[in-house]
Amino acid sequence: MSDTAPKHLLAVFELGGYPNFTPLYEAEGFRVTSVTSTRKAISALKKSPPAVIVAEFNYQSDFRDRTSSLESLLAAAQHHPGTRVIAFYEAETRPQLDRLLQQFELSSALAYPIEEDALRDALRRAVCDG
Repeated sequence: MSDTAPKHLLAVFELGGYPNFTPLYEAEGFRVTSVTSTRKAISALKKSPPAVIVAEFNYQSDFRDRTSSLESLLAAAQHHPGTRVIAFYEAETRPQLDRLLQQFELSSALAYPIEEDALRDALRRAVCDG
């Protein structure tokens, strides 16, 4: 991919409750693929590894062996070292996210409500890190 080609961003929009940031992603030079489940995100990741994944950390205490579906996505993303992950999370679930971060790496974690400037900065850092 040349330097002028759009970078690929995979947006995982499971529960939502925040604005559609596709216009922001595109303004930052990304070609966006949006999916509505972790299963679809893992499939898309395998077909065409993105530069950046933006996904939600939705803590689920009823999961027996993991904290959230983000954990499965992060495990799959480990096979693509150039892919950076930005997670959105509820502030009250930060302790559970911190436990997840003991095993997996995120480029950025942004608490709701998501501020566009913070997201823009996170995207720029992710691309610089990649």
